[in-house]
Amino acid sequence: MTYPASVPIATHPGLDPCPRPIAMIFQLFRRNDRAGTIRALYGAIVAQARRPAFYRDYGVPDSVEGRFDMIALHVILFFRRVRAEREQVRALGQAVFDAFCRDMDHNLREMGVSDVGIPRKMRGLGEAYYGRAMTYDHALSADGDEALVAALARNVFAMEAAPAGALRLASYVREAVRRLDREDGDALAASVLDFPDPDTISAAEGGAIAAAQKVEP
Repeated sequence: MTYPASVPIATHPGLDPCPRPIAMIFQLFRRNDRAGTIRALYGAIVAQARRPAFYRDYGVPDSVEGRFDMIALHVILFFRRVRAEREQVRALGQAVFDAFCRDMDHNLREMGVSDVGIPRKMRGLGEAYYGRAMTYDHALSADGDEALVAALARNVFAMEAAPAGALRLASYVREAVRRLDREDGDALAASVLDFPDPDTISAAEGGAIAAAQKVEP
């Protein structure tokens, strides 16, 4: 979202427009509000992706790769939800993705990757993200959960044969999509993300949720 160079606050007849320094302060408040929204949204995504149940019960590898995949999965689900919203809300998707990229850059540096090596690593992460985004989007649009389970098994669990955790994670993803779709744009813009509790999801739920989503108007 962009803001005009100056904002005339006082418009009553006979009054001068808001002085430029005050207008700049109001613009700063607005930028800070938006930055706070992005931090809250991305923080909620990261906190959800780090829920212990995913690693303890679902069997997601508790590794750098596993944690990247879980954060990427939740960013993708958020971006998928907001892309159909009005421009102001849609822009949050890009801003959250930018925050994700900055976080990955920071983590790589914390791991000791040099300035020279960062661009190559970030390109690899970008390709991994976009490949997953396309795969998950197609899988979520397909009938049943076979494609989704296969995609999660391959990307999150690094397995060709789907483990039980992949079936359960597919059920979680279906429920997350259902809950996010139920939220309106104003709630998303207010940093409200209704992700399901992974402890309460069973593998059997995914197929039923997918079928229900197909018949919703």
